[in-house]
Amino acid sequence: MELSELREEINQVDAKMLPLFLKRMELGKQIGEVKKALGLSVYNAKREREILSWVTRESGDMDTYARLFFNNMFELSRSYQSQLISEAGESQFPEAGNETFPQAAVVACQGVEGAYSQLAADKVFRFADIVYMKTFDGVFQAVEKGLCRFGVLPIENSAHGSVTKVYDLMRSHKFSIVRAVKLHIDHHLLAKKGAQLSDIRTILSHEQALGQCSAFLDSNKNIQIRVCENTAVAARMVSESDDPTLAAISSEECARQYSLDILKSHIQNTDNNYTRFIVIEKTPKVYPGSNKISLMFSLPNTPGSLGRTLAQFTTGNLNLSKLESRPVEGTDFHYVFYTDLEASADDPAVRRLINSMSTELPMFTFLGAYQEV
Repeated sequence: MELSELREEINQVDAKMLPLFLKRMELGKQIGEVKKALGLSVYNAKREREILSWVTRESGDMDTYARLFFNNMFELSRSYQSQLISEAGESQFPEAGNETFPQAAVVACQGVEGAYSQLAADKVFRFADIVYMKTFDGVFQAVEKGLCRFGVLPIENSAHGSVTKVYDLMRSHKFSIVRAVKLHIDHHLLAKKGAQLSDIRTILSHEQALGQCSAFLDSNKNIQIRVCENTAVAARMVSESDDPTLAAISSEECARQYSLDILKSHIQNTDNNYTRFIVIEKTPKVYPGSNKISLMFSLPNTPGSLGRTLAQFTTGNLNLSKLESRPVEGTDFHYVFYTDLEASADDPAVRRLINSMSTELPMFTFLGAYQEV
């Protein structure tokens, strides 16, 4: 047969399949309405296994492809049912308001004067009254307890990955992400006035900065490394020390702030070195112009649960820009997932997705809808 003839036969098969697919989705909708009335879960593992067993028996050598076809159809049906049920339920999504993002505020940052979090805060706010905390947990608590309206926290670096301590703390605090900012990070080796690179025996810095400068450190294996809580704290420690063999990996701002010499500039592994910071507020709030959304959730401990959840993003035509999992301490391989999506807070598909996930998943938290600057 000619290619055109084969394609015509496929067209005829597709013309028969489409009405059957639409009929099946309509039946799925009716089943979803019954499940909602009875308080049943959309996902029925036993029912799907029974169908897949039948498909395997009846499909011969094509059983693998047939199971995949039916699995995809199940995911579409579940997603459709979940969205219809969530539309009828109470919205879990905070309404976007008309309040503009403030230009001045009291802001909590981890570290001391000159910290990269402070530089990020200065980029977000025209005037930021900075309150410095010793730890990332202190920033969350300052916002949660109302000591500061906003907090600024590093969340991920383009070269060295996520700031895992911040992600892990998200599970134990109530907050809302209301802004994000990307800051170019340029690391320098700072030391006391008059010191030379050949004099340095110990380098202090935060673990993220040390990771971002790993190539420089590997080329100076005779120098010891000491981790401290912040790059600016490292610079201050060098400034306050009488030890001329001590140096810090920190910013040019800290060199000026603490009267230190720059022994070597731009020591990060790549010039394309950016850290993303989030701005958090106590109460959920969506400011105008929000175009990014962050979610946190856990999944049922069943095969295919991640695929079923991701299918809802696909059917909603929503673009995931990040998906990361973190183990839950003290559990047997239980994970929490964090995801970012590029979407407007006003998109009905986003609201359906969030309402569906909040109903179906064992743990779900809407972390915020915000603008990234």
